[in-house]
Amino acid sequence: MSSMFSPLAIPASAGIGLRSPHIAEMLTRRPSAGWLEVHAENYMGDGAGVEALERLRQIYPLSVHGVGLSLGSAQGLDRDHLERLRKVCERFEPDLVSEHLAWSVADGAYLNDLLPLRYDEEALAIVARNVETLQDTLKRRVLIENLSAYLAFADSSMNEAEFLAALVARTGCGLLLDVNNVHVSAHNLQYDAKAFIDALPAGAIGEIHLAGHATNHVGADTVLIDDHGSRVPPVVWTLYQHAIDRLGPRPTLIEWDTDVPILDVLLGEAMWADMLTASIMFNRKQAARREQTTKTRATPIHLSVQSETTTGMPVLAAFAAARRARPCMSAAIVSIEEEYHAAA
Repeated sequence: MSSMFSPLAIPASAGIGLRSPHIAEMLTRRPSAGWLEVHAENYMGDGAGVEALERLRQIYPLSVHGVGLSLGSAQGLDRDHLERLRKVCERFEPDLVSEHLAWSVADGAYLNDLLPLRYDEEALAIVARNVETLQDTLKRRVLIENLSAYLAFADSSMNEAEFLAALVARTGCGLLLDVNNVHVSAHNLQYDAKAFIDALPAGAIGEIHLAGHATNHVGADTVLIDDHGSRVPPVVWTLYQHAIDRLGPRPTLIEWDTDVPILDVLLGEAMWADMLTASIMFNRKQAARREQTTKTRATPIHLSVQSETTTGMPVLAAFAAARRARPCMSAAIVSIEEEYHAAA
């Protein structure tokens, strides 16, 4: 039955994660944002935050992101938690619902983390059963997010991308591609991040996440930690460009959960994601037009990273476009651009 569900629509633009310090400002300013995403567990009761979300839902498209359902639990889903999630979805009617490919419950105790699975047929059967229960309960397609990883099980018979592809085929679920998680896991476990993205079924990817991460040094080793506590770094923008080149525009979320900045910083990150996507699609259309005609034309402006910058960071194409389009903004743009160059 799960494979019969149709995906719901949300704009193929950038949105932000709604965090409590920003709720009042979102209500009063109503800034331009493609859409909002909230953690389901924060809205399972009543209170001012829930009332505010009911108002914001009338202004912005909404995505609900679960963090505590524990889809990898062999004992099945917690029926009380699942019912609370169903009521959240019934109340707010989100355009997208997502959860993690992880487990976080053992013997009735909730662990404050998203833990990885062993990727084999036994685990696939467990997760598929839980995903089917989830989708049948919510009566909608749910997006499953790839995890940030710091270790791997030696006896896995497939990798995470193969596991996710098999889960899509078995349950009809969708995928939430967390590009930052791909980079973190690829660095920590030493695999090709772009190959991971290429191995996923493109048609199943209904949302993308972007975030920052922390760098920890352990002896001679460097470990990346998915902390969602900083701007999207250059290497993640580069991987995002690869994803958009392959997939085309997708709803893209800026995640920021620790050291949460002022609202305008999140909105600015979302703006760069939109500008980068627009520049990629513009170049693609220009290339298609050149292939379809032999007429002489003026050379189009290419917003490619290689020609505009020396850092290899694709988001700087957006800065270049903004300077040309809005000269009066150049001072502010240069200031922000310098921060990215420093990060690179």
